[in-house]
Amino acid sequence: MGEEASSKAPPLSPADSIATMKIADGYAVVPVLTEPHIHEPSAVAWDGNGRMYVIEMRTYMQDIDGKNQLAPSSRVSRHEDRDGDGVYETHTVFADNLILPRMVLPLLDRVIIRETNTLDLKSYQDTDDDGVADKIEMWHEGGKRGGNLEHQPSGLVWNLDNWIYTTYSQHRYRFTGGEVVREPLPHGSGQWGITHDDVGRIFYSTAGGENPAMDFQRPIIYGQLSLPGEQAEGFRECFPIDNVPDVQGGRARVRDDNTLNRFTGCCGQSIYRGNAMPADFSGDLIIPEPVGRLVRRAKVTNDQGRIVVSNAYDQSEFIAATDPNFRPVSSATGPDGCLYLVDMYRGIIQEGNWVRDGSYLRGVVQEYELDKNVGRGRIFRIDHETTQRGPQPRMLEESPAQLVAHLSHPNGWWRSEAQKLIVLHSDPSVVPALKQLAKISDNPLARLHALWTLEGLDAVDIAMLKDRITDSDDRVRSAAIRIAEPWMKDDRSVDELLTQAVPDESPEVAIQTLLSLSRTGHPNAESLSAEIVSRHHENEAVTRIADQLKARAAAMIAEAKKLEELRRRDKVLADSVVRGKTIYTTLCVTCHGPDGKGVTSPDHTGMMVAPSLVGSPRVTGHKERLSRIMLHGLMGPIDEKTYTAGLMLPMGANTDQWISDAANYIRNEWGNKAGLVESSDIARIREESTGRVGPWTLNELTYFDPPPLDNRERWKLTASHDADKVSAAVDGDAKSRWDTGKKQQPGMWFGIELPEPVKLLSITLDAARSKTDYPRGFAVVVSSDGKTWSEPVAKGNGDEPVTEIEIDSSDPVQHIRIEQTGTSSNKYWSIHELAIKGLSLRDGPPVSLSEQLSEVDASELAREARASGDALRGAKLFYNQSLSCAKCHDPSSGDRLGPDLASKRDDVNDPFIVESVLNPSKAIRKEFSQMMVLTADGLALTGFVVSESDDELVLREPAGGKIIKLLQDDIDAMKPSTTSAMPAGLINQLTDRGQFLDLIRFLMEVNDAGSQRLSEIKQAIAP
Repeated sequence: MGEEASSKAPPLSPADSIATMKIADGYAVVPVLTEPHIHEPSAVAWDGNGRMYVIEMRTYMQDIDGKNQLAPSSRVSRHEDRDGDGVYETHTVFADNLILPRMVLPLLDRVIIRETNTLDLKSYQDTDDDGVADKIEMWHEGGKRGGNLEHQPSGLVWNLDNWIYTTYSQHRYRFTGGEVVREPLPHGSGQWGITHDDVGRIFYSTAGGENPAMDFQRPIIYGQLSLPGEQAEGFRECFPIDNVPDVQGGRARVRDDNTLNRFTGCCGQSIYRGNAMPADFSGDLIIPEPVGRLVRRAKVTNDQGRIVVSNAYDQSEFIAATDPNFRPVSSATGPDGCLYLVDMYRGIIQEGNWVRDGSYLRGVVQEYELDKNVGRGRIFRIDHETTQRGPQPRMLEESPAQLVAHLSHPNGWWRSEAQKLIVLHSDPSVVPALKQLAKISDNPLARLHALWTLEGLDAVDIAMLKDRITDSDDRVRSAAIRIAEPWMKDDRSVDELLTQAVPDESPEVAIQTLLSLSRTGHPNAESLSAEIVSRHHENEAVTRIADQLKARAAAMIAEAKKLEELRRRDKVLADSVVRGKTIYTTLCVTCHGPDGKGVTSPDHTGMMVAPSLVGSPRVTGHKERLSRIMLHGLMGPIDEKTYTAGLMLPMGANTDQWISDAANYIRNEWGNKAGLVESSDIARIREESTGRVGPWTLNELTYFDPPPLDNRERWKLTASHDADKVSAAVDGDAKSRWDTGKKQQPGMWFGIELPEPVKLLSITLDAARSKTDYPRGFAVVVSSDGKTWSEPVAKGNGDEPVTEIEIDSSDPVQHIRIEQTGTSSNKYWSIHELAIKGLSLRDGPPVSLSEQLSEVDASELAREARASGDALRGAKLFYNQSLSCAKCHDPSSGDRLGPDLASKRDDVNDPFIVESVLNPSKAIRKEFSQMMVLTADGLALTGFVVSESDDELVLREPAGGKIIKLLQDDIDAMKPSTTSAMPAGLINQLTDRGQFLDLIRFLMEVNDAGSQRLSEIKQAIAP
C-alpha cells in the first residue's frame, strides 16, 4: 500500500467502502479477498477445484506519470477457501516477477498466462503441489506486441465452441492434439474483458469507444454484425452517485453535479450464468464502470433473433458508490454460483498517456490527490437475500466419466469447466455417454454442451447432427448447423440438415443457417439464403443480417479479384497495396476522393481541391518523380490548372515503408497499373535529395521523368539471336521488329551500348504489333564499361504487349543487357520499338529558390526587401490561390491554420520575417504546433489537436482540413511535432528573387501597421 494517502479522497476499509454503495434492493456486497493479500487486482479465474487465480498489476500507475510500469514486479496469485465459509484464507504467489499480466486461463494441469507487450502465451505448472508454479514453458509463441498497455489484448476465454478468444486480436486459439492452433478471425473487437453466454455468443466492450456492449449479435467468426435497436434507447447513459469528475473526456462527459453522464471506462463485463441469484438474474450482462464507480446490470433479451441489451433499472444502477477509490474493473460467475466483482481500489484508473502534463484529467487527479492511493484491491461476492452458495468443485480429481454429469449442472460455470476438462482429457471412452446425453437429456443446455463436447473430441458425425436438427430446442438445432460447417461445402449428405433448417420457423435457426452457408461457400448458398429470407421476410433481424452478408460477400469477391491479379504479378506489391489502402483512406481521401478523381471544392465553384490520380503520369510514371513528390510535397499549377488545396504537404516524416505503401496503392488502384516502389527506393531517393528545401513544382520534376533518349541512331546494338536485325527495334517504324527467330527460352538477350553514361531510369519494350511476343520473364543487368556487369537492376515477368521496366540503379550506366528468362512453347521474343529514359550526367538536378536564398544572410535579404520590394505585388502573390499563403493565414472561411500576420508581436523584426518564410519550423507558435501520432497498426499521422477525451483524439489534418478521429485504444504513441504545418520551400514556385522580396515587403508592412494596412493593401489589389 502507498506510504501516503489522499487527504481529499482517503482510502476506506472494505466495510466502510461498501457502506458508501447504493445497492439494488435485496442484494449485498461481501468482501472475500482484500489487501494486504492482493494488490491492484484486475481479473480473476478459477480452476476445476475452485481455486481462484488473481491477476495483480502491481506496477500499474504507481505515480501520476506511470513510471516503471513495465518493471517485472507483477504477479498471478492463487487463493483457496478451504473451510467453505466463502472467504479465501489460503494464499500463494503462483507466478511472480511478471510484466503486467493480462490473461489467465486454468486448464487441466497448468495455467496459461500472457503478459503485456507480447502475444506469447506461457504455460505455468505447479508440479509439487505447493501452490507455486515451478515449471514454465512456451505454450504458444506469438511474438512481440506494442501499443499502449490499455489497448492490448485481454480475455483468453474458452468458449462453447472449444475455441479460445481474446479481445483486439484478429485470431482465436484451439488446443487440439497436444498443440495450439491459431486461426484468423475476420475482425478483432473489445478492449478489457470478454464474456460469453450459454450459447457461446460473445459480448465485447470498449472504453475507448465508450461502448459498454458491442459485437454480440452473432459469433465474431462471422464478422461484425450489428442490428438497429440492439442497445435500448439511452443505454450508454450511466447514473453514478459520486461527484469526482476524473474523466479524460473533460467537462463534456460530466453533468452539472460532476457525475459521469455516459460510459467511458466500461470493462470486465460478464454474463451471469450462475444459480445462486434469483431466476430473473440469469443471462444478465454485468458491466463494471470504474470511472463512474458503478456496476451496470443489463437485461439481455432475444427479440425474434435480434439481441437487445437494456438497463435493468430506471435511471439507476445495480451498484454505485460515492467512494472515489471504488474501481470495479472485472466481473465473473464463480463456482459457487455467485457473482464476483474485482475492485482495483485505487485513485487513478486511467493510464499515464491520459494524465499528461496540461491535460484536464491531470488537474483533477492532483486536486483530489488520487495519485497517492495505490497498492490496494478487493474481490467482492454479490449475494441476494435468497442466495444459497454451491459446493466447492473437485473436478481436477474426477475422471472424464464423472465430469460428464456436470454438463447438466444448473451453474453455467460448472458446465463450461466440465466441457473444457473433458476435451483436454481427450478420452474417447466418454463418447457413448455424451451421445446419449445429447439425445435424451431433458435439459436443453446439457444437450447443447454434450454436442459441443463431442465436437471438441472430434467425435461428431453427420448422422448425429441429422438427428439433432430435429431437437425441440432451437439452440441445439442452431448448434447442429454450425457444427456441420466443415462438411457443408463438399459433402452433399449434409444437405439433409439444410432441408430441415431452411424451412425452420425459428429466427435463430434461420440466422445461423444464413451465417453457415455464407461462411462455408455452400454451392447453393445464394438460392438457399434467398429461400430463408423469403420465409422470414417480415423479420428485420433475418433480413438485415442477410443483407449484410450479401454486401460483404460482393465486396470480398471484388477485392479478392483485384488482389489475385496483383499477386499474380507481384505478391510483395499486392501486400504493399493492402497496407497503402489504409493510409489513403485515412489521409489522402480528403483531397483526392475515394475514387481518386479529386474532390470538388466547397468554396470555389468549378474548382477541385486536388488533381485526379487516375491515369496521372505523375502517379504511373517513374518512381523517381512520385517519390520526390511524396517526400517533399508538390505545389503550384498542375497541367495549367490551379487547385484550391494549392499544396500537397510533404510526407517525409513518415517511414520509407509507409511512403512506398501509399505510392503502391495509388499506382495500382482505379485502373492504374505500375511497378513496385520498394522502401529501399524511398530510402535511396530520400538520401539523394537530402539537400532539398521545400516542395517541388511540376516544372522542376520534369528532370526526374524526362522524355525518352533521342539519340537512338548512336546506340550500338547486339543480340543473342538474329543480331543482323537489331536495328529494327529502334528504327521508329512500329511495323518492323527484331525477334529471336526461335521460341522463347532462358539465355536470350538484347544489348545496348549508349554513346555516353546516364543514370538509367526505365526501358520500354513495345511488342504491340506482335502482341503475344512479350518476354515471359526478364532481367536487366548494366555496366559502365561493358566488361563488369551488375546484379539484376530489374527483373520480372511480362504479361502485356508493352513491357515497362523501371530500373533501380544509382550508378552511371552505358551498357545495358536485357535478358529473357522465361519460356514459351510457341512464341518468339519480339521488340518492335525500344525506348530508354535516363538522366544526363552533365546536368545536375534543379536547385530551388529556397536553397539559393538560404545561402544569403537573412538581414541582407531584409534590407533588400525594404529597399526594392513592392508590397502590392507581394500581396498579389500572398493571395494567389496556388501559393496558398492566405489559405492558412487569412482564410475566407473556416479555421485559421497559421498565425494572424497582422497581429503585432514584439519579437518579430525584419530578419525574423525572412527566416520564418525560409525556415518555418525555426519558431512555431504554441497554438499552431502539431501533434505526431503513431497508431497501433503502424499508421503515422500529424495534425492539429482539435479535442481529446478519455476515449478519442481528434486531429485536423493541415493540408485538406480533414477531421481525423482516433480511438485512444488505437494510439501507440504521440508527441508534439517540431515541424511547422507550413512547409519549408513554399516560395519555390516564385519565379525569382525579386518576387520573394516583394512578398517579404508585404509581410513587413502588415507587421508594421497591422490590420489597417492589410485592409488598405487588399482594397488596392482587389479586381
